[in-house]
Amino acid sequence: MSNDSLPGFGVYFHVPFCSVRCGYCDFNTYTAAELGHGVTRESYIESALKELALVPARQVDTVFVGGGTPTQLPARDLVRFLSELERRCGLAPNAEVTTEANPDSVSLESLTELREGGFNRISFGMQSAMPHVLNMLDRTHNPANIPRAVAWAREAGFEQVSVDLIYGSPTESLDDWRRTVDAALELEPDHISAYALIVEDGTAFARKVRRGEVTMPDDEETNAKYLWADESFTAAGLEWYELSNWAKPGSESRHNLGYWNGSEWWGVGPGAHSFLDGRRWWNVKHPAAYAQRLNTGESPEADGEVPTAEQRHLEDIMLRLRLREGIEESSLRNPERHIESGLLERIGDRVRLTLEGRLLADLVTRDVT
Repeated sequence: MSNDSLPGFGVYFHVPFCSVRCGYCDFNTYTAAELGHGVTRESYIESALKELALVPARQVDTVFVGGGTPTQLPARDLVRFLSELERRCGLAPNAEVTTEANPDSVSLESLTELREGGFNRISFGMQSAMPHVLNMLDRTHNPANIPRAVAWAREAGFEQVSVDLIYGSPTESLDDWRRTVDAALELEPDHISAYALIVEDGTAFARKVRRGEVTMPDDEETNAKYLWADESFTAAGLEWYELSNWAKPGSESRHNLGYWNGSEWWGVGPGAHSFLDGRRWWNVKHPAAYAQRLNTGESPEADGEVPTAEQRHLEDIMLRLRLREGIEESSLRNPERHIESGLLERIGDRVRLTLEGRLLADLVTRDVT
């Protein structure tokens, strides 16, 4: 995707609700039992609309509803948010409007309501096709519901359907991963994200690893899974465009490309981050504190900063080097060594990661910044 087609302004809407907290997840999410007083799923949309009133009246190119599990909210609430955003700011004629979804929390009726309400892209959390892997990840959905949910999304008229996968679970064999990849491709999605499982500090999963209850796979096995995925996705017509993302041409996530290319966005919701006019800030994390502030006319902002030019430059390299388009060679510090070793390749006046380089992306990035 060319830089000319990247979004100028995006809006992210964070829905912080999940039916079960996955042990590996460190996102700002809450089950019903964790919410406490002052906020409910039913009242959440009112708080979000109050923050939406703070968003500048500027045309929006992309909208992304994430979480958590956005489809824990009724479809009418998500449509109400989008309608108010369009009324206040206006949506670009070709705006990309995405929601994440759990395959167990949608129906043909709810998906049709979302599509008729203006959503045109949906991303299903598939993670794995293998029940024992889902169990290790504390995922509660039935893998048999994935094909049904994707079929419903197509029937409802969604223009783009994406699935998210996670590889590298302690219980996942290479054959398990191959079956998951095959199952994902059988859905004929427009886009696939495939992320290696990361042990995040403070999570239940990290405590299991620390106690020796589970053992993470070694780098050789994890790399083999990435290579299998890349080969399979490419053969199916899904092109790599970011380290962990593949898409049919024209189906890349424009919203996420905006993040990776330094575009501006406003994040609505508890814990959501924003970047506008050279400043970034983030909201208070707990939904109750978020609602209380907005109900009393206060800003939900917890803190913010203005990154220095050096910080912005380093972050720009870290993000853009992940992309298929790569980055200008002149932006990097001594990339020649990695070009000679085959981890980077020149494309005109730009350099990008090779397939082998993608396996060592963190190392390469540290060396050239």
